[in-house]
Amino acid sequence: MGFKKASQDMNFAEFLLKSSMNKNRCLDNLSKINKLLNWESIEEMLVKYYSTGRSIKGAGAYPPLLLFKSLLLQKWFRINSDPELECYINDRISFKKFLGIPLTDPSPAHSTFSRFRKRLSKKAMEQINSEITRQFDKKKLAINEGIAVDARIVRLQSRYGEDE
Repeated sequence: MGFKKASQDMNFAEFLLKSSMNKNRCLDNLSKINKLLNWESIEEMLVKYYSTGRSIKGAGAYPPLLLFKSLLLQKWFRINSDPELECYINDRISFKKFLGIPLTDPSPAHSTFSRFRKRLSKKAMEQINSEITRQFDKKKLAINEGIAVDARIVRLQSRYGEDE
């Protein structure tokens, strides 16, 4: 596939910010989400519906999982526009780490998010969102959305108000 590859090696910026990243609550919450979800199954669904980047010709495309996770951040943190999402990704360590973008690399351009959204059918988005909800439900968890401050995992209680 012709997707852009991001280095997973620690770069100088990450080395300098390591101590502050260890005390970053938002980064902790997003790391937990990354570990809780089976991203491989979601990526398989995305690749099935998203044909961009399959050719080795031309410039590499952003991986569909990175773009989809960006849209999840936009929803969870109630970010109002794609240009604003681009700014937040460039500005927040936690967002870059959640997406797997090195701190030294820029966010995808805001137009990339809108093109990605338009290329995925409504049916595909519904199926992928259902898969994420199903995975959270299976673990009795939900995302508590915030306003560009925090997105937390919360444990769901049974109908009767007690944990099962």
